[in-house]
Amino acid sequence: MAPDRLRVTGVVSRSRTEFEGVPVFGTLDELLTVERPEFVIASVPWAVMPDATRELVARGLHTLAETPPAPDLDGLRSLWADVGASRLVQVAEQYLLMPAHAARLAVIRDGAIGAPTSVQVSSTHLYHAVSMIRGLLGVGFEPATVTARGFTAPLADPVSFDGWHGDVDPRPKQTTLATLDFGAAGMGLYDFTDNQWWNPLRARRIVVRGTTGELVDDALVRLVDAHTVVESHLIRRVTGIDLNLEGSDLDHISFDGRVVWRNPFFGARFSEDDLGVALLLKRVGAWARGEGPEPYPLAEGLQDHRLSVAIGEALDTGRAVETGVEPWAA
Repeated sequence: MAPDRLRVTGVVSRSRTEFEGVPVFGTLDELLTVERPEFVIASVPWAVMPDATRELVARGLHTLAETPPAPDLDGLRSLWADVGASRLVQVAEQYLLMPAHAARLAVIRDGAIGAPTSVQVSSTHLYHAVSMIRGLLGVGFEPATVTARGFTAPLADPVSFDGWHGDVDPRPKQTTLATLDFGAAGMGLYDFTDNQWWNPLRARRIVVRGTTGELVDDALVRLVDAHTVVESHLIRRVTGIDLNLEGSDLDHISFDGRVVWRNPFFGARFSEDDLGVALLLKRVGAWARGEGPEPYPLAEGLQDHRLSVAIGEALDTGRAVETGVEPWAA
């Protein structure tokens, strides 16, 4: 969709699954004899992600590891011990690069609601939601106290990964509520219902509260002087509507007349999730060439999943989990 910006060198597939217009190789060594890519994306099941990452780093390849980098806490620590010092690994965490979230992050970092004190995310699951909470709150590797509860209720669920399936009978679905207490750095509230990514019957809600205001989805209220509270909105400019003939695409998002996010792939007609991924790939390429900073270092991805593992543990045990400070915090 953006061949002038991104090019696939090849796909390594042990089953040699065919990909239209892309060369397929049975092994990594076969690929490397043809062309050495700027970076390699490790897109494999959780259980083998750490070993795939180790294999790529052993060859000196800049690596973009899928989320999560390892499935469990022991795996996270072991992976850091083996490849952390290489500085060759980034993690494919795109959520705060998606247009709406990137615009929210921009106005929060500009101080529109003062210092952020809490973040509520009801949108996506575990490490992705944790990444949003940490990023919007501005939390690094601080220890946290994590609590979680699960609640089950019937819900119609007409859409899945495979599309609309026509079954609209309500069935039991679990909602997980978790709190992440970072002490003086603030707190996060995690709220996720089974299949919330796909189910159109459950809305997405992002709330960021600060010392002088609050952002709820695309609306923001804030104190501007001792007697004045004002409301503002994040506004999208979307082309292709009515008689606009520029093609169907998201052009930019503005806040109080100022553009806070602009589409760097305008014309490619990416979905918003694809825009986040494409921008991440662009930044990984710049990093691999020595032309830009690390877009999402391994330590960040490890911390996201360390906290999501704590959510699972707290949910299973009914007890609060203290995360402590991990080796990658340094």
